[in-house]
Amino acid sequence: MSTLHVAICQAAPVPLHFADGIAKAARLAREAIEGGAQVVAFGETFLGGYPLWLDEAPGAALWDHPGTRALHNILLEQALVENDERLAPLQKLVDATGAIISIGAHERVRRSLTNTQFTIRPGARPLPHRKLVPTHGERLVWARGDGSTLNVHEAEWGNLGSLICWEHWMPLARAAMHNLGECVHVAAWPTVREQYAIASRHYAMEGRCFVLAAGLVQSRDDLFDGLERVGGNADALGLLNAIEGEKLNRGGSLIAAPDAGVIAQAGEGEETLHAEFDLAAIGEGLASLDTDGHYSRPDVFQLHVDTQNKGGVIWER
Repeated sequence: MSTLHVAICQAAPVPLHFADGIAKAARLAREAIEGGAQVVAFGETFLGGYPLWLDEAPGAALWDHPGTRALHNILLEQALVENDERLAPLQKLVDATGAIISIGAHERVRRSLTNTQFTIRPGARPLPHRKLVPTHGERLVWARGDGSTLNVHEAEWGNLGSLICWEHWMPLARAAMHNLGECVHVAAWPTVREQYAIASRHYAMEGRCFVLAAGLVQSRDDLFDGLERVGGNADALGLLNAIEGEKLNRGGSLIAAPDAGVIAQAGEGEETLHAEFDLAAIGEGLASLDTDGHYSRPDVFQLHVDTQNKGGVIWER
């Protein structure tokens, strides 16, 4: 396979209500696949929505804030779990079409939440990548991932991997992913701001891969709608009411080539961004730069990646 058709579904999530969010994702992904897409990407925590109150609601970080506690409990109740049957519509879609879907979600691991980008692939279980370091206020919601979910899906046309948001400024995480030989990389963001676009294009150049920088479109009203769908909560509503402004996630998704050039660029609204590219551009780019090969210095630098699951408790029999 020399060419690949990809798409980014830049859309508004259904905050807090996972079943409705999955239904929307399945509809959008099906439309993208019917339009020719073999890989479909969604932005950071599309399932459950990005927790905008952390940045936008004054007081959200105060100790024991009742609204923050209420929203955390809702996310715990709604979040995906291992082998979650609610992902069946997306799994059936990829099984039937052979496409691949990359989608962000809140995941519950035991009794903590993680920010997880799932690669849903044909004939196999979803492959999770859990964000290694939640950024700033995100640490009020998400636990850290570990090296066990630094991974790629091996497709017939090449490897597909993902990182989430500010992981793209972790040099060693990038180096680890480049070592896995990605042909396509999903860079999941809440909004692809200018500096995030720069990071995504830099990743494409450094890793000699195509990058799908996927953002969300999310407004204050979306949060109110999602809260109502899960039954409402007075404390949570009080916190959300403190948010100023209307449009809070502004899309900006883009698709970058291995030379850092922009192949396709979205605006600020809901849209599905399509692109078709020639995978030969990867090998051509490697002629001048292979950061994991002839442009590395293993005699000077070495990276050790621990891929063990760090559950913290080991039960021995």
